Parts: sequence; structure tokens; C-alpha cells
Amino acid sequence: MSAARRRIWLCADDYGISPSVNRAIRDLITRDRLNATSVMVNAPTFDRGEAVSLSMLNTGAPRAAIGLHVTLTGPFRPRSAGFQPVADGKFPPLGQMLMRGLLRRYSHKALAIEIASQIEAFVLAFGRTPDFIDGHQHVHLFPQVREALLEVVKATAPKAWVRQCGSVMPLHRRLRDPKAMLLDVLSRKFRARAAALGIATNPAFAGTYDFGTAAAPDFAALFPRFLEGLPAGSVLMCHPGFVDAELERLDPLTLQREREYAYFAGDEFPAARRAQNVGL
Repeated sequence: MSAARRRIWLCADDYGISPSVNRAIRDLITRDRLNATSVMVNAPTFDRGEAVSLSMLNTGAPRAAIGLHVTLTGPFRPRSAGFQPVADGKFPPLGQMLMRGLLRRYSHKALAIEIASQIEAFVLAFGRTPDFIDGHQHVHLFPQVREALLEVVKATAPKAWVRQCGSVMPLHRRLRDPKAMLLDVLSRKFRARAAALGIATNPAFAGTYDFGTAAAPDFAALFPRFLEGLPAGSVLMCHPGFVDAELERLDPLTLQREREYAYFAGDEFPAARRAQNVGL
């Protein structure tokens, strides 16, 4: 008897960051190549029209879970008045955000208000609460942020699950992936606090790799490794998209998005899933 198929969430992050990224994600959902995406309501070009275009894909039979991609790092701007610190009206960069959290220099109230403001913006755009909540650049796992986020989720979107980023990859592979190791460490307290509040989390996470290397990673070679050992219900993060001027203005991850899109749209992707008996 063949083993039961493992069904996972293949989640495209950053819906909303630019019109071309949005278009690529919707195309892959329509092709049944993705089954989740998380939305950046703080992105300058995100509006209700983009929300409606995404929501329409779930008309009739649901195709994709739609979540909130909480955004707390520059070059994006806070929604709430009085969030500090800001530089030219923008959130701090990623490294500063993590360091300030480790030193507990943020106001719990200010973080909670900003996160609640982003949930409210999602509800206004989509007419409902998010299916799940995660964070741009994994900021939702950071000290101080995680406490505020989980309290706000419990109060305003209690049916949503939240993304934890603990890996099931073997230790020798994690040691070669500093980002995965850091996310593992940050996720331990995040999972424990979520469990204490009765908030659901995914059992495992995959999809990290070095986006910033000079030689673009071979995504077709990486992807099958992400699937190895993932239990059912896990989240596999991805960043497919097309490049436009707005994406280039906001984010350094550009051409690799097009490579990911090409992989998911092509024949190698379903073959890799079949080889490991993984469904969406």
C-alpha cells in the first residue's frame, strides 16, 4: 500500500508589494501551483482592487488561503500614527528591528497598535479576517514583536493560525544555513507562547536559502530538498513574481522571483511533488 500523500501549504510571500508580483502569484494560484499567499497591506500600491482580484480566485471552490504579511521593516511605512523609531517616516531596517527587540527597546503598546492597524486594513480590503498571519522578513518572530502580535491575533483574529519557522531538516544541513538556524531559535519561544494562548501554528517550515548570493541559486535543485521530511500541514515559503519598477524600488529580491515563477509554472515542479508524494 502506498504511503498517504503529505499535503502542505506552498505560500507565496509578498502579495501586494508590486502589481507584477501580484499578477504572477494570481497566475500560479489559477494554475493550482500555489495554495496560499500572504498580503502586505502596507505596500504603497496595494489597494482594494488587488484584494478583489485575489479574492475572486476563491469564488466557488477555494483555491488558496489568504493571510496577512505583517510588515515592520523599511522601506515600508507604519500605518499607525506615532510609531517609533522611524527614519524619513519609514520603519527601521531589518537588523535594527531585531537588535531593538533583543534589547527590548520597543513600546509594546505601539507594536500592538501597528499590528492591529494592519489586521484592520486587511479586513477592510478583503471583508474578513486573514486565514493566517506571518511576517515580512520573519519579523513576527522577533522578541517584543511576537508578544504583541500573538496578543493582537488572539483578540482580533482568533481563528487564524500563525507561521512558526522551525525546520525539520537534518542538523548538518541546518548548520550550513545560518538563516534557518536563527529562525529555529526564534521560533521556539514563538511556538510556546502561541500554544499557551491557544493559537494554532504549522508543524514545520521550509524554503530558506541565500537570496543575496552573486550567482543565483538553482531553485530547481533546491526545491526537492525543501520537501524532504516535511510533515503534513507544513509551510513552504516562496517568492515568485515578475519584476517591475515598483519591486525594484522596494526590494532587492528581483530576478530570483522570476526564476521561482518559471519553476512553479513549469513541468519540474509537479514532477518533484509526485516523486515525494506531496500535495497542496
